[in-house]
Amino acid sequence: MIVAARFNGPPTSGNGGYTAGMLAASLGISGPVTVTLRQPPPLDTPLEVSPDGSLLDGDRLIATATPGTPPSAPEWGDPAEAGAYAGFEDHPFPGCYVCGPENADGLRIFPGRLPDGRTAARWSVPDAVEVPTVWAALDCPGGWAIIAPGRPYVLGRITVAIDALPEPGDHCVIVGECTGTTGRKGFVRTGLFAPDRTLLASAEATWLTV
Repeated sequence: MIVAARFNGPPTSGNGGYTAGMLAASLGISGPVTVTLRQPPPLDTPLEVSPDGSLLDGDRLIATATPGTPPSAPEWGDPAEAGAYAGFEDHPFPGCYVCGPENADGLRIFPGRLPDGRTAARWSVPDAVEVPTVWAALDCPGGWAIIAPGRPYVLGRITVAIDALPEPGDHCVIVGECTGTTGRKGFVRTGLFAPDRTLLASAEATWLTV
């Protein structure tokens, strides 16, 4: 398994959601999957996927994947009611494949705050959409429910359940919600909704301050 450089989060490591989705897809686990990131995933580097769900860079453990518990999802929210995307002004990783405003070839998902504190974003689904694409799309909108100026977070663990892939060209909605914080940890959940508001996929994640 190789995480190509274009799927970065921070400049020198893979986007957490995309990397986790690649690992989950490669294992072929049916139902929800939980992936825990142990190290920043290296880019353009051959990684070994072990039968037990470990992702290895030589002797270094990068991530682990196990069957997960079905995550809950936030309710649909209207992006038209959301404020401006905070990442346009202050972004810890502006080249991020998912939400980086400086990445013209990324997913360009820019969640703004709803009046109730959740985030919502429109997503124009690309022509090529696979399982890792959906994992990536579910990643950052949840993070932006807790990221604040001068207080960056990175993904630590994520559980995803996909009921159906979105259709290429569809204009979907992604909603993120913070469900609590403890010390360095922030807990979020995310939902991906089809144009008719059908829930296509959901995620629960733990983010860590850096």
